[in-house]
Amino acid sequence: MRTLGNILWFILGGAIMGLGWWLAGLIAFITIVGIPWGRSCFVIGMFSFFPFGQEAIDREELTQRGDLGTGSLGCLGNVLWFVFFGWWLALGHLLSAIALFITIIGIPFGIQHLKLAGVALSPVGKTIVSKEVAAAARMHNATSAVSKMREK
Repeated sequence: MRTLGNILWFILGGAIMGLGWWLAGLIAFITIVGIPWGRSCFVIGMFSFFPFGQEAIDREELTQRGDLGTGSLGCLGNVLWFVFFGWWLALGHLLSAIALFITIIGIPFGIQHLKLAGVALSPVGKTIVSKEVAAAARMHNATSAVSKMREK
């Protein structure tokens, strides 16, 4: 089902938004200081091309440790991202979602656009993994949290 969903997604508009992400990446690369954001644009662009079976997850949630993108510098990076690129990518995903929600068959695709709009607003500190990896990371975090509570 994931493959079928991804093929339909790509044909019915995913390609356009993926190219939008890649355009943002090219613009970011031209600025030199935007290279870290540009690299992320290409990764998220691939996610935008084929989103079914994948998920955006916080790196800190995945690795259980903070890094440059998950702390205060990551917050600043997200603010800069939002000002220069995030709002128009999120708006594109939002408008695509609204158009898809008009039809019954488009609802799953509209939901994916809303998820991508959320990523477009603040992508710094996130990574793209399979749904199984994301679920395993969350299960591991929940197990660790329960163990800590029981020790108290």
